[in-house]
Amino acid sequence: MMSEDTRTGKRASIHTLGCRLNQSESGILAEQLERAGYTIVPFGEPADLGVINTCTVTREAGAKSRQSIRSFIRKNPHAYTAAIGCYSQMEYKTLSEIAGLDLIIGTQEKLRLLDYVAEGKNDGPVIVRDRIQRGDFTIETAGGGPVTKRTNLKIQDGCDFMCSFCIIPFARGRSRSRELEDLVDEARQLACRGAKEIVLTGVNLGCYQQQGRDIVDVVERLNGIPGLARIRISSIEPTTIPEALFAFMDAPDHALVPYLHVPAQSGSNRMLSRMRRRHTREEFVAFIERAQSAIRDVCIGSDLMVGAPGEAEEDFAETVRLVEETPIAYAHVFKYSEREGTAASRDPDKVAPEVQNRRSAHLRRTVARKRRAFNASFAGRVLDVLFEEEDDGFWFGYTGNYIRVAARSDQCLTNVIRPVRLERARGDIVQGTLSDE
Repeated sequence: MMSEDTRTGKRASIHTLGCRLNQSESGILAEQLERAGYTIVPFGEPADLGVINTCTVTREAGAKSRQSIRSFIRKNPHAYTAAIGCYSQMEYKTLSEIAGLDLIIGTQEKLRLLDYVAEGKNDGPVIVRDRIQRGDFTIETAGGGPVTKRTNLKIQDGCDFMCSFCIIPFARGRSRSRELEDLVDEARQLACRGAKEIVLTGVNLGCYQQQGRDIVDVVERLNGIPGLARIRISSIEPTTIPEALFAFMDAPDHALVPYLHVPAQSGSNRMLSRMRRRHTREEFVAFIERAQSAIRDVCIGSDLMVGAPGEAEEDFAETVRLVEETPIAYAHVFKYSEREGTAASRDPDKVAPEVQNRRSAHLRRTVARKRRAFNASFAGRVLDVLFEEEDDGFWFGYTGNYIRVAARSDQCLTNVIRPVRLERARGDIVQGTLSDE
């Protein structure tokens, strides 16, 4: 944090839509802005600079991006407003029609925001949409204040898989990896600033390859960093996960937590083929069953899509059975959203919106039952919880295997790991008691 006498006196606000990778990049930008003398304020408060980190994964995400930009401009008509990220990369022409928007930056240059921010407002938006590079990369990190919550560490970007429904390879480019020493240096900085848990983020994490090193090498290098108690891998494709990671997740003295979020997208082989996924139902089930067998207390999450072109009732029924009959503990359920330019957008066999809504509601209920059952299975157990926030006398945090826990305490438990006896599940939260009091 810069000393007070070097500050510009200006206020900046960052609003992030979409994935953990966007969250990671917004965190880096916030630190860069602080080092440049800005005070970071919550989105919605008056600001001199507004940065909207956009998302384009669905039509709804694009609409929310536009709404956020217009909302900031309406409340801060004299502020400098920048739209950055995936929606800016893909829909820069649409964004250029928003009155009051000063800067549009795509994915390649988004972390160089300060190179493009001007002193006064522009007559029209400056558009920076460079070709996305394909080589290994580094990230200039700025340091910053204390870290008091789980924090993201970007290690990879882009994707080569080209699933039929997905716009991200067009928005983020081809798969590329962050130089190993560069990401290890940032992890050490984060740990020195107080980070207890680092979440590895990227578009296709399992494809990390940097001078012959893969994600196993990344985890091994991060394990043992002083002060870093947990390493968590965010969403990772099922065909890319080295099973060598299972032993790390199962070892009590290893920082890698027993948690896997593995997108399935469908339980139907017919739909997996239409989606251009790289696994079959049988391969996916075999993989997560091996993971459950090898890793004690593992939590396995997934992503599931309903209503993709061509999905029949029997295909949807197979997806429901996938949740009911396998070790999946929870899943994020998405309705198919057509993105122009993808292979699926040219498929004429559309599923009606009312059918999508019905299937989504059904699958969400099924997923909720599995989550409650997983949480309830740990009643009576004592697990370590990393606490993050307090509300009305209860402290909230997560176990290593991603159970959200609430425990009452008069102490300040921000960024503290404590053992908790889990007692009863209430919705998505398990109430417990600190076991060392």
